[in-house]
Amino acid sequence: MLPSENRLRRRQDFSTAVKRGRRAGRPLLVVHLDREGDRTGPADRNSDCGPHAAEGLPSVRAGFVVSKAVGPAVVRNLVKRRLRHLVRERLPRLPAGSLIVVRALPQAGTASYLDLERDLDAALRRLLRVERTDGAPTGAGR
Repeated sequence: MLPSENRLRRRQDFSTAVKRGRRAGRPLLVVHLDREGDRTGPADRNSDCGPHAAEGLPSVRAGFVVSKAVGPAVVRNLVKRRLRHLVRERLPRLPAGSLIVVRALPQAGTASYLDLERDLDAALRRLLRVERTDGAPTGAGR
């Protein structure tokens, strides 16, 4: 289960991650990642009410979108449980204060746990690699 401080619940947070964040698509899922630094305005910075907010360390928060196209309720719930477990293991690797939305595509309903894990890892590698190069200086010694 995903800890309470790491859950996305508000529609506005889902929208923020999807609209402002970077996206990496794979055959089974699409991952949207919005770093804290990408958001502006005091409302966005103070929206984290978790126990770490008082310490100045905003929590990474994750949300999941699994539509009816994935399958019946039993299949959708299985996919959500698998994705929650996979994301929970990867939370420490994500930048503090990030919002992550994982959207399952219809093929995820028939995919194995290992297939979901492979696609999630590939998407996160791509997103985190892009983020690291964003802030890198372009000139050497300038």
